[in-house]
Amino acid sequence: MVNASRAGQRGKSIEEVVGFALSHRIRVCVLALLNEGTYTPDDIAQILGEPTNKVAYHVKELLEAGSIELAKVEKVRNADQHYYRAVEMPFYSNEDAEAMTPKQRQVIAGLTLQHMMAEAMAAFWAGKLHEDPGQVWMTWRWFNLDAQGREDLAIEQARWWERVQEIEAESTSRRAGSGEDADSIVVAHLGFPRERTAPKVTDNKR
Repeated sequence: MVNASRAGQRGKSIEEVVGFALSHRIRVCVLALLNEGTYTPDDIAQILGEPTNKVAYHVKELLEAGSIELAKVEKVRNADQHYYRAVEMPFYSNEDAEAMTPKQRQVIAGLTLQHMMAEAMAAFWAGKLHEDPGQVWMTWRWFNLDAQGREDLAIEQARWWERVQEIEAESTSRRAGSGEDADSIVVAHLGFPRERTAPKVTDNKR
């Protein structure tokens, strides 16, 4: 389980941590890269084409804020080499979530948004969101639901997510035979109450 005290060091709240992590382009690109594996600041700098000292500074800031974590330390020619990764986020069942404190759930929500938004912004800057309009899916809308509707939606979202995992497994099986390269596709799935209050049924507004 994610440690609720990990994110929000230096007296920052998780809300401040996420805002800080996503407020600089290099930090966003570091986050997206660390989502896929463990890297040293030197590795990251080489991949991003940025000066090592600048990348190391942002890595240090992200680590101290709790946005990333130290994966391992290895000795290389009598020097410690530090490898970093994104904060590991296991799958949490409904039972797991219900057993958490509100602060723990808020930290997990914040780190999840951080992961998703880093991937989205990095892809946006790289022009990946307009290259293939037939297969890039982006849409959002709010829906006004009663208690039964919210439950039905949650069930449908869980079913849909299971199907996405099945599609990946089927794809992996086909690639094992064909040798075809894979595209790395981000699939983000959200369903949460808006900050705004839903209008009454008698209102003329939606």
